[in-house]
Amino acid sequence: MKKEKGKTPKAAAGGSQRKPSPVRSADPFYERESATYDHPLPSREYVQQTLAEQGVPMSLQELCAALDVSPDEAGLFERRLRAMQRDGELLRNRRDAYLLPNKADLIRGRVSGHADGFGFLIRDDAQPDVFLGPKEMREVLHGDRVIVRITGLDRRGRPEGKVVEVLERANTRIVGRVLNEHGVQVVVPENRRIAQDILVAPGGKKALPGQVVTVELIEQPTKFAQPIGRVIEVLGNYADPGMEIEIALRKHELPFEFSSEAKAETRKLPAAVRRKDWAGREDITKLPLVTIDGETAKDFDDAVYCERQGRGYRLIVAIADVSHYVQPGSALDVESQDRGNSVYFPRRVIPMLPEKLSNGLCSLNPQVERLCMVCDMSIGPTGEIKAYRFYPAVMFSHARLTYNQVAAALYDKDKAALDTVGALLPHLENLDKLFRVLLKARAKRGAIDFETTETRMIFDDTGKIDRIVPEVRNDAHRLIEECMLAANVCASEFLQEREHPALYRVHEGPTPEKLEKLRGFLAEFGLGVGGGDDPKAGDYAKLLEKVKDRPDAQLLQTVMLRSLRQAVYSPDNVGHFGLAYEAYTHFTSPIRRYPDLLVHRSIKAALENRLYTAGDWDAIGLHCSSTERRADDATRDVVAWLKCYYMQDKVGAEFSGSVSAVVPFGLFVALDDIFIEGLVHISDLGSDYFHFDETRHELAGERTGVRHRLSDRVRVQVVRVDLETSKIDFRLIEGAQRATERVGKTAKDKGAKAPEAVVAAAVVIEPAEKTGKSRASSGARKAVKAKATVAVAEAPTVDERPVAVKPAKAEGAKKAGKAAPKPAARPVHTDVADKAEATAAKAKQAAKAPPEVKAADAGKRANAVKAVAPAPAEAVKPVSRAKKGAKAASVPAPSGSKAAKTVKAAKTVKATAPKTAEDAGEVSPGKEVKAVKAAKAPRAKKPAAAETNNETAGSSRKVKRRG
Repeated sequence: MKKEKGKTPKAAAGGSQRKPSPVRSADPFYERESATYDHPLPSREYVQQTLAEQGVPMSLQELCAALDVSPDEAGLFERRLRAMQRDGELLRNRRDAYLLPNKADLIRGRVSGHADGFGFLIRDDAQPDVFLGPKEMREVLHGDRVIVRITGLDRRGRPEGKVVEVLERANTRIVGRVLNEHGVQVVVPENRRIAQDILVAPGGKKALPGQVVTVELIEQPTKFAQPIGRVIEVLGNYADPGMEIEIALRKHELPFEFSSEAKAETRKLPAAVRRKDWAGREDITKLPLVTIDGETAKDFDDAVYCERQGRGYRLIVAIADVSHYVQPGSALDVESQDRGNSVYFPRRVIPMLPEKLSNGLCSLNPQVERLCMVCDMSIGPTGEIKAYRFYPAVMFSHARLTYNQVAAALYDKDKAALDTVGALLPHLENLDKLFRVLLKARAKRGAIDFETTETRMIFDDTGKIDRIVPEVRNDAHRLIEECMLAANVCASEFLQEREHPALYRVHEGPTPEKLEKLRGFLAEFGLGVGGGDDPKAGDYAKLLEKVKDRPDAQLLQTVMLRSLRQAVYSPDNVGHFGLAYEAYTHFTSPIRRYPDLLVHRSIKAALENRLYTAGDWDAIGLHCSSTERRADDATRDVVAWLKCYYMQDKVGAEFSGSVSAVVPFGLFVALDDIFIEGLVHISDLGSDYFHFDETRHELAGERTGVRHRLSDRVRVQVVRVDLETSKIDFRLIEGAQRATERVGKTAKDKGAKAPEAVVAAAVVIEPAEKTGKSRASSGARKAVKAKATVAVAEAPTVDERPVAVKPAKAEGAKKAGKAAPKPAARPVHTDVADKAEATAAKAKQAAKAPPEVKAADAGKRANAVKAVAPAPAEAVKPVSRAKKGAKAASVPAPSGSKAAKTVKAAKTVKATAPKTAEDAGEVSPGKEVKAVKAAKAPRAKKPAAAETNNETAGSSRKVKRRG
């Protein structure tokens, strides 16, 4: 409970004392209040209980009478009521009466703003969010705590609210860019969730339009006025080197300057380990411990050593003893807890500890003595940890090695790397042998091992990205990872056995909702996750092993990964799902993570048989989890801005990539080689209504049936790069190539030469006959059973493409075309293909119709084509199939039937068709009209251009065949 500051009732009453009345003694928290005050006031809970029992709003006087508050206590009691009002526990109405928010159907929560001006209330009771319209958002900013009343439902059926009261303002300083609008200076916040511009008040520092500044709010927004701020810091121009990091630090409120108290404590620390620091520690300086880190690392938390021990191994993991220098409650401790962790930006690190500690006194630098906490383990030949021991020690690092050096020495036998490791090679080989054993134990345990690609930015002299390269994880990375996992597991088991409080690294399994969606997605591939309603990590691992060699393995892995929850810090151990551990904590990185520092303190206290109390463990766990997310968000912002800057001169360029995310408003595409992500907006996917399917992770076209799914291979063009919003927009050029579908010709397709019908920019689809050896899909084999081509009247323009119409199969069609090709797969995003697909569907229905209906349909199509698209006599010769072709089209029908009348009508139209260009109107030369004939006609000479090429006459785009 929050305590109010000020004089005690005893001081206010001049030292008088009195026995508590029965009303005051009935306070359920009277003992707690008595421990804090000489004359305790009614507790907050008692005030709320009283208001709930009365059932009506009560004034200050009524509450004082109900709770037996004396006149000399009334002033302090009113202060308590105001504090409760500030914290949202009470409200005061227009008649100055206090009431309970939940009784008035009021909801407390935090405002989450949106760049478009609206927002949501994230409720404290974890119920569905409440929509706040732009009008309500005018008086609040992102992050403010408010009380809201539900007023109804918005147009999407979501609860909509009205802001009743602002409890707490979250923003006091805002970073943004200066703009000059009609002589008035405003600051546009860099945080897009703050949609209101800040009016600049006079009296602050002078800033020019376009510069990045920090403003301090002197007036918060109201219903009728914008927020007003004063410029207190001018950071510089928007494109200055390092500006993106300066913005991110202030935007995400990352502490980046140490307090004067913390600096003073740091100056008092020694530069090296002193002899008195050896007290109570074991000497392991003779052991050839080494650090293995990345090339750019400067803070070395851990060192390792391994030797054979009978059939098993002895593994020593030595971790920097930060807890020796950072004592609980010190200024350095307060600063470390506030930061929570170090933040690693490209080219800059915001450390959790001052550099003297992080890179110096605590870092396990080579060839110097350092204090450490040791986890000394005995590991059996099958990877099980048989025994372990924790103890403080003094170590001496014999070498600072990198992952690449170790990998080159152990696996590539590189001469330069072997020279570097020298006499340490046998110890590294022992580490590698142990690593292989631990890997087998990991697989047996069922831990999930997702393969991801990390990237590294190479910068030029101006501080901008020169290129982006993949960071390949070799076995040296995995070797160190397995050693650290073993030490962390021992730490968690050590604390759990002694029932000592600590922060565990908790990773719960998937929620029922996410599990249901995952299983629905996997069912489409004939796959599933075992374990029923409570799957284990081993069930995920088995599925990953099953699909690892599939061409769509990346898609399946991504969806599985997104079904899991995020790991957090908590004093309540519920195990680690992903690593398949019943207990897991972080012990190995106290230089850069505050939870690890707390674990070190807990282990030391347990070794000394005492209890370490850090405070409210739940609150500390939530804080450390939030600082971890804050660091991730800030790093993501900086990387996004740098990538936008890198892509500025690549507008118009084309790249290949994969769909990395599917969202209701479009597709996010990750480009190959340069590992940059951008958005293909849903409006750029084609002329169709696309519907988002969250379970399938796809956008599906309503009319065309085109599907865009996670991990699809696509080709895109960069159309826009916006530095202000750090967004990159793409345009789709080619897409929907899936590893799960066969794209291209089958072996049979390649062996057969398909005839071509090049018809003035019309795509003619002629399906193959149904044979026992056909590898076409059953849908394609049944779709069309006749070979016929229909003329197109005009050559298409850029926006108009003809439709190839296929009449139903008639008798003798089998003889008419023996080597007809299989149906060509339609190119994505072309109207020709879309209409051809629709026609194929109609033909499928026609193929199932009775003979009379088929004949009628054939007559109608022939009639329609002849009436619309007559051919000029001088440009096009009449074409027929002679007697066989005529016989194929002449389908007998019962006299007087509807089919017979239709065929007769078709003949009548044919007889009256125009014979010349003048009769038919202007028709472009070269139009070849092929139709089903009812009477014998002179044989036409075949066009010379009839080659095996599925290419339209008016376009060079080829139509791929799909098996």
